[in-house]
Amino acid sequence: MRFGLFIPQGWRLDLVGIPVEKHWETMRDLAQHADAGPWDSLWVYDHFHTVPMPTNEATHEAWTLMAAFAASTTRIKLGQMCTAMSYRNPAYLAKVAATTDVISGGRMQMGIGGGWYEHEWRAYGYGFPSAGVRLARLDEGVQIMRDAWRDGQVTFAGKHYQVDGAIVAPKPLQSEGIPLWIAGGGEKVTLKIAAKYGQYTNYSADPDEFAHKSEILAGHCRDVGTDYDAIVRSANVNAILGDSDADFAQRAQRVRDRLAGICGDPAADAMMAMNDNPGSATGTPDRVIERLTRLRDLGCEYVICYFPEAAYDRSGIEMFEKQVIPALG
Repeated sequence: MRFGLFIPQGWRLDLVGIPVEKHWETMRDLAQHADAGPWDSLWVYDHFHTVPMPTNEATHEAWTLMAAFAASTTRIKLGQMCTAMSYRNPAYLAKVAATTDVISGGRMQMGIGGGWYEHEWRAYGYGFPSAGVRLARLDEGVQIMRDAWRDGQVTFAGKHYQVDGAIVAPKPLQSEGIPLWIAGGGEKVTLKIAAKYGQYTNYSADPDEFAHKSEILAGHCRDVGTDYDAIVRSANVNAILGDSDADFAQRAQRVRDRLAGICGDPAADAMMAMNDNPGSATGTPDRVIERLTRLRDLGCEYVICYFPEAAYDRSGIEMFEKQVIPALG
């Protein structure tokens, strides 16, 4: 099992209280910590407005951060979970990603999905098309990116996207192009797109749901004639660790209180409830190892961890590095 680390960028209210002029320093330093450690990749979210509700707190833009991390790290892979296909023209996005891959020395990953956060769609003038349209754009967009990275030039005539001889030079340094992480668990469309084009998938960390989605993915692979075993299945987990139950409870309370100060008690409690489900990596290291071992045994090869206290306190991350990764990696 390999591990990725989310870098706090503000989307989940995880930079609150830190002066804006210190945000990049905070993000960069944590990225460089991950680069020097056992993490295989670092990640950010492609969102413009905070959750659980839009606020005036900062949310730093994903692809700008990708270029910055590419220039300020040396080893670690760089990804987004996940880029919303409709936020950028896919040929343009292919160009941005290829340039960033060159800057990074060949470490880019392309996390890509249909997008879902209606408020920011409408606020930025994208409308909010039906799920069918968003997923159809995803299907066409990944084809354009794949062909652009492979050939350095792409022409595509689809229902939603038309590209006529778009030159993507330089191509990515990675000989097979930038790996595509198709994110989302939609059973009829998203997982079929993953079966057709993805090198990685990303869906629920709940063990029962993970097993079910994996069966659906396997069926799509049989239908389209691709190798199910060649697709790496991944999941995202919320992670709060404590060296005892009491320590964990205190850490979780600090996270909850920080959220409540911005979004109120009900919203904070709803966000914290996600830390109690079977797909979370919360509690003592032994408990986290037990949960992730079950997920690994179901075929999950990659886990991406979100630590809500990362910008303020790295001790939980360091506990995970010292005890959990060696047990599962």
